[in-house]
Amino acid sequence: MTSLPLFRETARPEWIDYNGHLSEAFYVLVFGHATDAMMDATGMDAMYRADSGCSLYTVESHIRYLRDVPEGAHLGVRTRILGAGGKKAHFTHEMYVLDSAQAAPEEDAAVVATSELLALHVDQEAGRATPFPEGVRDRLAPLVETAPVWAGRSIARVV
Repeated sequence: MTSLPLFRETARPEWIDYNGHLSEAFYVLVFGHATDAMMDATGMDAMYRADSGCSLYTVESHIRYLRDVPEGAHLGVRTRILGAGGKKAHFTHEMYVLDSAQAAPEEDAAVVATSELLALHVDQEAGRATPFPEGVRDRLAPLVETAPVWAGRSIARVV
């Protein structure tokens, strides 16, 4: 596998805020579900977590809200692994509004939101980070991509 499958979700009515679009908390929820899908696709699924006692814990994230998402929108989230080694994984999500539930983003599709995350591989019983096992490292390594231009930004200081 050289790329992860597109994660898909639909903006539910209960996710819409008083401004008539997706509330900020639900962008985070969709990105969280995309992280779960990435974990499943790379072998860190429920069975892995039960057998190893290990999981990914997000320790830092940065979300950019770029465009409104209406109720009922078909969402697609592209996940990119930017790096994985030792105990850490760095990855991004790009959210798109799709034409239909099974569509793919058009080549020039506008990104509606992004998320950049740093996660640690944690031994839950020990309560501390632990290196990825070889099998997980082997599945993550071919997925590493060049970072998009927006990755690595921080919030600008307001003076």
